[in-house]
Amino acid sequence: MLKSARKKEMDPEGRMPLAEHLRELRNRLVKSLLAILVTTIVAALFYKDIIQFFTDPILQAVGCEYSFAELAKDTSENKCARIVQNGLLSPFTLALTVSLSSGVVLAAPVWLYQLWGFVAPGLHRHEKKYSLAFVGAGFPLFLMGAYFAYWSLPKMASVMLEFSIIGSDNQLPLDDLLQLIMRMIVVFGLSFELPLLLVMLNFGGVLSGKKMAGWWRGMIMGITVFAAIATPSTDPISMLALAGPIWILYFGATAIALVNDKRRARRDAEGPADDEASDLDLTPEDIGEIEPVSASRALPEQAGPDRVNGYDDVT
Repeated sequence: MLKSARKKEMDPEGRMPLAEHLRELRNRLVKSLLAILVTTIVAALFYKDIIQFFTDPILQAVGCEYSFAELAKDTSENKCARIVQNGLLSPFTLALTVSLSSGVVLAAPVWLYQLWGFVAPGLHRHEKKYSLAFVGAGFPLFLMGAYFAYWSLPKMASVMLEFSIIGSDNQLPLDDLLQLIMRMIVVFGLSFELPLLLVMLNFGGVLSGKKMAGWWRGMIMGITVFAAIATPSTDPISMLALAGPIWILYFGATAIALVNDKRRARRDAEGPADDEASDLDLTPEDIGEIEPVSASRALPEQAGPDRVNGYDDVT
């Protein structure tokens, strides 16, 4: 009853008192934290499977015939790199870190929805449309970059371990390895967001499509250098596998920006629509053209018994 009455009192434009804003923020934060807590508990039950999912491709790339689970039980001497954990608390802290990170990722639909529900009432209709479009495009782009990171990590590991001294044991600390994997996933995912950032700047009027098209030589060089650093493999296939999609996304973003610039120029040439207010001309007139007020146009004196010199005592 109280909740329905509160909804009826809400302003049509989404405005509400500060106390209501704080109460809504608290409720949405609680829902988001509960979702993260539940997914973290679920991920804690399968954290070894999650570690195996990320480490098995690397182990296979460096010549191991064992998976992460089999390698942990194996006591024989093998020539492949061995994953180790250092310290008494390392297994517990690693399990907690993996579970919490997985919980935040798995609960992303819930806390992103809560964030959108808190921000959306303050946006205009066209702002909501653009926001949904950018979020809808940004999430698949990040997943695409994360996949390329997962695909290139085994190749990178095989190249890096070739620098090992002959006859030495390769021991890979598990926490350092997982941090490297997470860092690579985040870096690759964010690199695939570059075209979306350029489109946002263009729609905001900060960057023109013509300027973006003029940057193509520098952008190709910069993307190629980034791909070479991010995938330190000796073969050019891995580098091109990362640089190629970013090139395509960049030129796609440039094409979208050029189309948007043409649409904006055509709209400005046509003028405002029938339901839009035109710009006001606030330019002051020339002082010399202002018509002076003559004495004949002034108010005449009014005589009367209650007036002094034709005016009342107030004036």
